[in-house]
Formats: sequence, structure tokens, C-alpha cells
Amino acid sequence: MAQPSLVSSSSPSLLAFPKALSLSLDFLRSSQSMASRWLRPEVYPLFLAVGAAVGICGFSLVRHICINPEVRVSKENRAAGVLDNFAEGEKYQEHMLRKFVRNRSPEIMPGINSFFADPAK
Repeated sequence: MAQPSLVSSSSPSLLAFPKALSLSLDFLRSSQSMASRWLRPEVYPLFLAVGAAVGICGFSLVRHICINPEVRVSKENRAAGVLDNFAEGEKYQEHMLRKFVRNRSPEIMPGINSFFADPAK
């Protein structure tokens, strides 16, 4: 007489569980190797550069959506169509940074530039 099976044919095999556990452990090992590959001090400048770029893009996106007079998010404002509101556009264009750098010389390091350009001083 045949012995009764411990696992029915409709239920998943108990022998498949160690294989699934093995696959999940392999995934953890691969993620640890991925972390050890990317979280090294040599990669920190790359993270910094990408983070700065994402921050600048996010700042620009939020600034244009929230402050730009030509962007209308609400349905009521979109129904108004094109407005000839030059004062609001001028206020948006002439922001604080533009006012700050308007009368400055276009040099990054003016002290070093004047030192090498005018050595007689």
C-alpha cells in the first residue's frame, strides 16, 4: 500500500520554501554588494553633483509653478485666458538675485583676476 503524501498536490510544495528563502537571501546579498559598490567615498561627489542638479531643477519647477504669472494651475485662472498684466510680469522678472548682480562685474574671482591682470599694483 502506498504511503500518504504529506503535501497535497494543490498546495505549494514544502520543498519550494527553502528555494524561495535561498532566492531572497541571494537578493539580500546582491543588494549588499550594490550598497558596497555605490556607497563608497569615491562616489560621494557624484551623489553631491546629482543631488545639486535635482535640487536646482526642483527649485525651478516650484518657482515657476507657484510664482510665474503665466502659469495657471486652478481651473478658474485658466478660464481667464491670456492676461496683459505687465506689472506682475515685471515683478517676476526682476527678482532679488537679478537686482543683486546687476551692478557687479561679471567675474567669479575679481581679486585673483586683478592680481594677474595688473601685477604693477
